[in-house]
Amino acid sequence: MLEFHNVSKGFGEGDDRHEVLRNLSLKVEDGEFLAILGFSGTGKTTLINLMAGLAVPDKGEVLFKGAPVTGPGPERGLVFQSYSLMPWLTVAGNIGLAVDAVHGKLSKADRAAKVAKYIAMVGLSHAADRRPSELSGGMRQRVSVARALAMEPQVLLMDEPLSALDALTRANLADEIEAIWSAEKKTVVLITNDVDEALVLADRILCLNPDGTLGQEFKVGLARPRDRSALNDDAVFKELRADVTAYLMDVGIASKLPETRLLPNVTPRHALLPNAYAEAAKSATDDRYLQYSQLHKIYDTPKGPLTVVEDFNLTLKKGEFVSLIGHSGCGKSTVLTMTAGLNSISKGAIKLDGYHVQGADPERAVVFQSPNLFPWLTAKENVSIGVDRVYPKASRAERQDVVEYYLERVGLGDAMDQQASAMSNGMRQRVGIARAFALSPKLLLLDEPFGMLDSLTRWELQEVLMEVWSRTKVTAVCVTHDVDEAILLADRVVMMTNGPRATIGKITEVKLPRPRTRKALLEHPDYWTYRAEILGFLEEYEHGAHKKKDAA
Repeated sequence: MLEFHNVSKGFGEGDDRHEVLRNLSLKVEDGEFLAILGFSGTGKTTLINLMAGLAVPDKGEVLFKGAPVTGPGPERGLVFQSYSLMPWLTVAGNIGLAVDAVHGKLSKADRAAKVAKYIAMVGLSHAADRRPSELSGGMRQRVSVARALAMEPQVLLMDEPLSALDALTRANLADEIEAIWSAEKKTVVLITNDVDEALVLADRILCLNPDGTLGQEFKVGLARPRDRSALNDDAVFKELRADVTAYLMDVGIASKLPETRLLPNVTPRHALLPNAYAEAAKSATDDRYLQYSQLHKIYDTPKGPLTVVEDFNLTLKKGEFVSLIGHSGCGKSTVLTMTAGLNSISKGAIKLDGYHVQGADPERAVVFQSPNLFPWLTAKENVSIGVDRVYPKASRAERQDVVEYYLERVGLGDAMDQQASAMSNGMRQRVGIARAFALSPKLLLLDEPFGMLDSLTRWELQEVLMEVWSRTKVTAVCVTHDVDEAILLADRVVMMTNGPRATIGKITEVKLPRPRTRKALLEHPDYWTYRAEILGFLEEYEHGAHKKKDAA
């Protein structure tokens, strides 16, 4: 259906020229579901634009059914990452645009029947008269899929269609896409950065290398339909997942950063305690370093008090890393913001190192999903703001050494003087991680720190976080919805029940050796047991069940 013959594509002129794709040759067979995997910046979107006819190659040729692709056409339907719906039109109206454009010669009744058919195919018959503003993100993307299908293309091209959705919605919509593909038997090319998504959907996976060349090919010989829960126990799936992950990490993630400077021996303000006190307090608090006691969060609403978090009890040892996981709205971030002192405690208490948490303090450093940098300041200046406050007795040179040490640790040694406004999302989050560690906090709080990043960039920064954390062993709590991330990072995974009145439903102790890497994780036999246990809990609560359990 589609062929690339030695295709190259770049942008810019002269010294500013950037080659995105280099000498690509590939074939997409009729009826095949092909997934293309790669890190951000590897040219995946450029590749799909070439297939769609939205871009032309600098060298080589792109063929559709043996004829050169010279522009877009209805035989190649396209679904983008963003929904691009007409906000003033209903679901039926948006899909009707595509039907009218391609099937304009049909009668009004026949066109209406086609619209209804494709609305029903994506499960939106009940919402046909709603406008995009009345739909969730997942429903809007269903409209985009239905609109592309309504053109009745021979090839469906999908450019990261699920990446803007939460994990649960993403998984459910992926299952629907597979069901539609099975029924329609169309040729599909899916651009994605999610290995699990590729394995659930594709017949074949092609990897794009960071230099724009075509990487390894993987045949996905898993029986259809593919059940996510059953795949966790499938030996073929496990081996394939490990192989794809290992390949992507080998070509996309640099080896551990070299040691380039020593961290200066300076003491942060919140650690300036008399030696006698420190010695007396050490044995008493290390096993109960962070304590949550009968923690509640209750909001006043027009309908009366709303209990979001109820009776949350947990104790962390000094140096322990805990992941908090659960579905959206289960109160994970509420617990974290109360711990940070950014949200008042309605009932109960939080104690850190023997003292009640009251208000925000640099001893509790927070890394948010968006790092909230000052855009007009450089990376070094953004990190320096906190360091200058936390190390009052250090010299200016020593404080700068602290700043530069952590920026180098997170891989920004060559970008310290770059303004935050000129950085990618991944680079900004690196600055956020460096800023948090540079405060030498007693407690590190991470609120979905990689949630806005693509899967492969997330892997890279998880490795960075683990590498820096292994040097400090700071006590840490990380809120996440990613099961693999929770296992990779944590000593214990704390699972929360659905809200309202959310509480701890289960705790899993992760006894995997450290230091950890994602590759080592997939090769450890106990990893799959932990994964099945956590996925089982999340599936139990997926549909809003609220069964309060006793947590160990």
